[in-house]
Amino acid sequence: MFDTVRRDIHSALERDPAARNALEVILCYPGVHALLFHRLAHRFWRAGWVITARFVSHVSRFLTGIEIHPAARIGPGVFIDHGMGVVIGETAEVGENVTLYQGVILGGTSLKRDKRHPTLERNVVVGTGAAVIGAITLGEGTRVGAGSVVVKDVPPNSVVVGVPGRVIYRDGQRVVESIDLEHTDLPDPLAKAIEQMLDRIHLLETEVARLYRVVGDAVPAPDTAV
Repeated sequence: MFDTVRRDIHSALERDPAARNALEVILCYPGVHALLFHRLAHRFWRAGWVITARFVSHVSRFLTGIEIHPAARIGPGVFIDHGMGVVIGETAEVGENVTLYQGVILGGTSLKRDKRHPTLERNVVVGTGAAVIGAITLGEGTRVGAGSVVVKDVPPNSVVVGVPGRVIYRDGQRVVESIDLEHTDLPDPLAKAIEQMLDRIHLLETEVARLYRVVGDAVPAPDTAV
């Protein structure tokens, strides 16, 4: 457990440029505090001390603003940045080196006592205010844009944006295995669609002009009305 806590502290130092030293992280980072409380509560939960585990989780929520069910499985090296409003459900699984920003929800969609919360594989980054809902899997290296709502499985090394979340590969290539915190550097599918429409319009105008030259008629002036 102590090795895991050390990795949590190191993750904060590695991924937050505002962190200056380990002591500052230990004293002033609620995300690290919430993970420490959770790892203790998870031990109680696995030992069958359910009420104790839930009470530790409740105290953690009161102190940090981060709610993690004690049954959730969280790997080492996870970083919860700021963290206020983060919710991680009972059957959620969070892999190594995952990064969660404030307001992230890993929620469930079923009343059955089975797997109903998402699984985040290694090196996933979930942006501010995003919601990942249901028993789905976010593949390794995936980035979820701020405010997105993800309700379907996502393949590894993908970018997800929008409501509901849509998968957009980065330049059509797989992302190299690393922790990428650029959760604002996301493609804009609407802008891309408009660009494609403008290209198509230009092509059609060129073809119309060519046809007018073939028949010898004057090319009509373009309609400039908005």
